[in-house]
Amino acid sequence: MMLRQSKLLRHRGPDANSIWQSTDGNSFIAFERLQIIDVTDGGRQPFLIERPAGNIAWALNSEIYNHEELKQKYLKGVKIVKDSKSDSAIIGHMYEKLGDSDELWNSLDGIFACVLVDEATGDFIAARDPIGVCSFYWGKGKDGSTWFASEMKALQAHCETFDIFPPGHCYRSRTGKLERWYKPQWLDLDYLPTAPADLTTIHDSLVNSVVKRLMSDAPLGVLLSGGLDSSLVAAIAVRHMKESKNAYDTEHPLHTFSVGLPGSPDLVAARRVAAFLGTQHHEFTFTVEEGIDALYDLIWHIESYEQVRASVPMYILSRKIKAGGFKVVLSGEGADEVYGGYLFFHKAPTPKDFQQETVRLIRRLHQFDVMRANKAPFAFGLEPRVPFLDKAFLDTSMTIDPADKMINMEDKPDGKHARMEKYLLRKAFDRPEDPYLPEDVLWRQKEQFSDGVGYSWVDGLKSYAEQVVSDEMWEARAVRFPEHTPNTREYYLLRSIFEEHFPSPSALATVPKGLSIACSTPEALAWDPEWADTHEISGRAMRAVHEAGSTFTFQKRQPPSSGEAGPAGPAGAPPAATAERPIANGKITPQTAPLPACARLDVPKGVAQAAKANGIHVAAG
Repeated sequence: MMLRQSKLLRHRGPDANSIWQSTDGNSFIAFERLQIIDVTDGGRQPFLIERPAGNIAWALNSEIYNHEELKQKYLKGVKIVKDSKSDSAIIGHMYEKLGDSDELWNSLDGIFACVLVDEATGDFIAARDPIGVCSFYWGKGKDGSTWFASEMKALQAHCETFDIFPPGHCYRSRTGKLERWYKPQWLDLDYLPTAPADLTTIHDSLVNSVVKRLMSDAPLGVLLSGGLDSSLVAAIAVRHMKESKNAYDTEHPLHTFSVGLPGSPDLVAARRVAAFLGTQHHEFTFTVEEGIDALYDLIWHIESYEQVRASVPMYILSRKIKAGGFKVVLSGEGADEVYGGYLFFHKAPTPKDFQQETVRLIRRLHQFDVMRANKAPFAFGLEPRVPFLDKAFLDTSMTIDPADKMINMEDKPDGKHARMEKYLLRKAFDRPEDPYLPEDVLWRQKEQFSDGVGYSWVDGLKSYAEQVVSDEMWEARAVRFPEHTPNTREYYLLRSIFEEHFPSPSALATVPKGLSIACSTPEALAWDPEWADTHEISGRAMRAVHEAGSTFTFQKRQPPSSGEAGPAGPAGAPPAATAERPIANGKITPQTAPLPACARLDVPKGVAQAAKANGIHVAAG
């Protein structure tokens, strides 16, 4: 049974799998491995410390960036299990030293979802990283058993109820309590910081965050949208590579990746940044039809009907990146939440409102952008890393007086640049004498990722939903979905697919509810009365950026020519490797050709199945 459930997560760790059973037969740990640090057998989990009084077993999805420092501080003279060089191998030894105290978890600098069993006491504990970068769920079986998994699809068959395991918390079986271990002062909504912004500290903190995330024994790259956040990550990585090698390694430069509809803003901007930095850049395009074709499998992977617009291009891009042999990517998620980068922050009425909204956004990141950034790449065994959510960087950034982060387009503190969104972050890296980025990129205004990949993608998705959700079904939407009734046909379609994959009420409860515009929380909608009635969730509700794709018509898909990929596999299964671009001489040749077409007509098979299952009648053109 355990192996069967673990197999549902094999896309997250396709390199190896293992299972451990306790001596009394009451506890099991199954693990699907993605080899990144110590790719030898010494990194295979679960780890086990054998002791006469009872063994300690543990497993975790993690990247612990300070594991070598922790060895020096806590584990001098300790023989690490299996002589492993894995960052995860220290956890059981740290537990022996510190017990299941908050100090154990607070000492870790990184991301993790961890379970540990102590056979001597019969206790087990589980813990999750501060912001919830690592996906983690837990549930209760009908027999009273407690289950934990990286994704809820592994729980729904055997758990009567299940839920998201909250970030920054620890569960201890001996007390039966779920308790918060991550308690920075800034996480309190009533806290209003007063420290003035220090641009040098902001700069150095982000540089340190990016550099530590370059730790890998596997091929690594950067997701590059051409926006400020991902471009800064790439620029810092390139500088570090130059400085650490004293000369830029032109044979093995940093790899960057971008995706979009042909001619999309992100592709153009990413191309410019890559040329400026000298990265080996890989650009991919997709069509609206191919994006819609991915919906059925995509929702199975991200386990939500939120964030679908932005998840589809990341999902498509991740498949191509993994086909090139990469296992780790850095991305720019988190900067908008920390520095108020979304366009609705222009309307923040006071510094306190600004600060509280950033805190609310960070608290729920694990259900939104971080969920997307984790699950879309992990659908293909690709690990994402997010430097902007580093603990030290958060402490630096979230204790700045929010008045310094406020947006005022009439104010030009440096005499040149308006105090636009994320002004402090931009200014910290504004070094004309030795520029990190081109001037126009450093000061480029925010694009929603789903808009930046091409405005027609969002319009096409909305138009498709209008076609397949009939008037009859739409009028009866409150009967079909009495709880959290969809307010657009797009959400009706996505919700239908979600509930086919995850019919449990527990699954529905994991999806966040409430109105939002451009990633705002419901509380921020009070900043402008006009926002209360809008159904547009993207940044278009903030400004007139919608210039293209006002109409969209679906055309028949042509059968694939010889050598092209055929239809996708079963729901949730990664597309066949033969559909991927091969590597020549260890390098990927840049290409801009679209993904292979599928041999089907207007309505993708998976979406059609979901639609028909919910009474939506569709027909190929």
